[in-house]
Amino acid sequence: MIDIIARNNVNVIGEGDRIIMLAHGFGCDQSMWQYITPSFVNKYRIVLFDYVGSGKSDLSAYTTEKYSTFGGYVQDVLDIIESLELTNVIFIGHSVSSMIGMLASIERPDYFDRLIMIGPSPRYLNEGKDYVGGFEKSDITELLDMMEMNFAGWASFLAPLAMNNPELPMLSKELERSFISADPVIAREFAEVTFLSDHRSFLSKATIPTLIMQCSDDSIVPIEVGDYLHTHLKNSTLRLMEQRVITLILAIQKKRFV
Repeated sequence: MIDIIARNNVNVIGEGDRIIMLAHGFGCDQSMWQYITPSFVNKYRIVLFDYVGSGKSDLSAYTTEKYSTFGGYVQDVLDIIESLELTNVIFIGHSVSSMIGMLASIERPDYFDRLIMIGPSPRYLNEGKDYVGGFEKSDITELLDMMEMNFAGWASFLAPLAMNNPELPMLSKELERSFISADPVIAREFAEVTFLSDHRSFLSKATIPTLIMQCSDDSIVPIEVGDYLHTHLKNSTLRLMEQRVITLILAIQKKRFV
């Protein structure tokens, strides 16, 4: 029998009847939430976890067959919820986790109370004039090739770009360390799944109330993506925030969106 708690390094902290599930983004792990959890532990039970291949998850549980699509990650989220017998989950997903959470809610809407998406994207590639995703296919191919040829160089290149916070270089260094700590093969496969997948066709199937938190100055996800999501997610609210990624995460704490 699979030990789901060990597989995904699941940790539950806090008190209260309401459940918050925090899902980290690409190249990160559950430690990225350390800045906001102290503000919620007195009122909520907080479920933290690492995707297989990230953080302190069980790397032996990783197979390319399972995780070559978002389906494997979606199933793991549902496994955690079922293992802990959770209900009415407030799912907060950063980056790629926004779509993973949405797909999980489509499969089992009865598990979720609401979704909060931080910097989400259903498609990172541009599709002519009809859709602005932010990247051309050649951009992603170059990124994946860099991961294969020079993983450390890729990490030092992408971290400051993704963080986009030059006045706080220690945050970029922290993200770079998170990137480098990952298994290079698994990280590349996760990157390919993340940046080449297209989940736009699933948006119309989502029914759970969703808050879309879009950075006004996001170097990865352009503003047009937030508008697209809001238009196609029928039960959504869009908040355009004048913050970068790390301060956007902190905004959850300050503005109490949960």
